[in-house]
Amino acid sequence: MAEATTLSRLAERLKNFPVSGNVKIMEVCGTHTVAIRRFGLQHLLPAGVRLVSGPGCPVCVTPDSYIDEAVALARQGVVITSFGDMLRVPGSSSSLEKERAAGADIRAVYSPLDALKIAADCGRETVFLAVGFETTAPVIAAVAMKTLEKKIANFSLLTALRLVPPALQALIADGCAAASPCGTALGSAAASPRGIASDIRLSGFLLPGHVSAIIGKQAYDFLPEQRLPGVISGFSAADIITSLLLLLEMHNKGIYRIMNNYPRVVRDSGNEKSRAILAEVFEPADAEWRGLGMIPASGLQLKPAFAALDSRSHFAIKTASTSPRTDCRCGDVLRGLIDPPACPLFNKACRPDQPLGPCMVSAEGSCSAWVTYG
Repeated sequence: MAEATTLSRLAERLKNFPVSGNVKIMEVCGTHTVAIRRFGLQHLLPAGVRLVSGPGCPVCVTPDSYIDEAVALARQGVVITSFGDMLRVPGSSSSLEKERAAGADIRAVYSPLDALKIAADCGRETVFLAVGFETTAPVIAAVAMKTLEKKIANFSLLTALRLVPPALQALIADGCAAASPCGTALGSAAASPRGIASDIRLSGFLLPGHVSAIIGKQAYDFLPEQRLPGVISGFSAADIITSLLLLLEMHNKGIYRIMNNYPRVVRDSGNEKSRAILAEVFEPADAEWRGLGMIPASGLQLKPAFAALDSRSHFAIKTASTSPRTDCRCGDVLRGLIDPPACPLFNKACRPDQPLGPCMVSAEGSCSAWVTYG
């Protein structure tokens, strides 16, 4: 009862919070997007405040070209192992789900350790689709180390690991935060397709809890330098409401700081051991993000000592060059340019039972969350 009373008071405080000017806050993490819709927190926002989605769903930001590579491997007779959400993501002409229905050996797993066991048990060439952010990457790095240690020669990784801070830098690369003038570029033109930041004009970031548990608060120090506040948040209704209140308070007072509102999980310095494992196995590389284009040093590739585990080196992967589809606007959703209903396919041709884009496929996708929770 006391907890419910506290939550009710927080909700009332947010609804009645006086805000100066218009405020646009990006919830970076897909899990935050789902939680906000599930709890109905969008209905508590005071006038002038808007929440927009960000590129924090790993399935959603994976480009078509990666799915095409996985499909090509499946057609070569390779055993494909993957987290379940990836199976339904459409590539240029097919999906892993369609290939499995056609007879390819494609298996959903809960952990890369499960994939390694499949390789050891079956003796056939086995590939794990290494997709995810800093949260998932340390476990994949540990599996890479174990693979070499156990000398399992028929296991490799098709990597599409992404790093969150460079993506946020790309979003504000033109210096077009709400409180600052345009023109101070942080990255290359390729990192900011079609003037991302100039269209978004963000006021602050609701920062991801799980990713921050690995990288720590200091990883976002570039945000205050661009006159943007950020709050690391947990995923309960109280966590998110209090984090939004902190962001609005900083906005009203013209304060630009990074605050950790999830100290029960996130240490300011992050998880040094996980970062050490990552540094041993992976190194930064330029990477393509759906909707954001190619972002410098935003991905992870295997270091030379682990090159034998790189599926792209292990196999000849040939895919056809195709233009991305323009009717699905998942990329614009991930950039905070539109809300899902602005896509002409939303909940019409593209539905949870028949997804055409990754934002509808993934349980953490914004489009899926909007349909599921209203």
